[in-house]
Amino acid sequence: MHIPVLKKEALQYLDPKPNESFIDCTISEGGHTTAILEKNKPNGKVLGIELDKDIFDKLSLSQTERLILVNDSYVNLKEIVKKSKFTSINGILFDLGMSSWHLEESGRGFTFLKDEPLDMRYSLENDLTAEEIVNNYSQKEIEKILEEYGEERFAKRIAKRIIQTRHRKIKSTFQLIEIIKKAVPRKRTKIHPATRTFQALRIAVNDELNNLEKALFQAAEILEKDGRIVIISFHSLEDRIVKNFFKDSNLKILTKKPVIPSQEEIKINRRSRSAKLRAATKVRT
Repeated sequence: MHIPVLKKEALQYLDPKPNESFIDCTISEGGHTTAILEKNKPNGKVLGIELDKDIFDKLSLSQTERLILVNDSYVNLKEIVKKSKFTSINGILFDLGMSSWHLEESGRGFTFLKDEPLDMRYSLENDLTAEEIVNNYSQKEIEKILEEYGEERFAKRIAKRIIQTRHRKIKSTFQLIEIIKKAVPRKRTKIHPATRTFQALRIAVNDELNNLEKALFQAAEILEKDGRIVIISFHSLEDRIVKNFFKDSNLKILTKKPVIPSQEEIKINRRSRSAKLRAATKVRT
């Protein structure tokens, strides 16, 4: 079951009032959106965007006059808003975390705990897969992906081992994990040795960081004066983009330091432990 991260804190900073309109750019299974719809009754609206067609099709929320659902990427935010004729936007939410469904049910290789195909696409319309990268990219290209998107200190060794091993096609997560384990020194660490490589490949496959930057500029542009923007990120690369964007844009920062989950929330939902929430408000148009 997907548990929305930092729900109470997201609502606090979005501050939904009766009849206001909001965009949930990453609606997933609808946890944050449901909470917003409770607060902006009787006539407030939410535009919910979900990239993954499989998640979109299984959404248990029904499209109504108050909830507009769109299967698309938030990188097309302005275009989605225009097509949906969604105006007077008082708040925008981005929850950049993976859905539990992706890890537990998708079968697309997002987790190193299961032996699955090396896919890692959020949208199956995307042509690029993790399998394509590990089997066809050059050693330098793979090393760069692991360094930039995974901050992996053993990027060179892992990339070299991938190249040496791929005379037999690398198709599954467990194949890749064995390669990584042979490439990095054995030592006790809190994280799985494949964590950073999997993160890097996922980011590269879905062009996550570039898409986030593009979407943030659009979000700030379409927001009404005094509108609120809340972003929940899950690793330092995303958080850095959000922090720098807030600092350089026409927004008043509401969170001097990122808001993190309480120990109580982490106990209930371990996946929330790396979450950081930043919020800002638009001071002028």
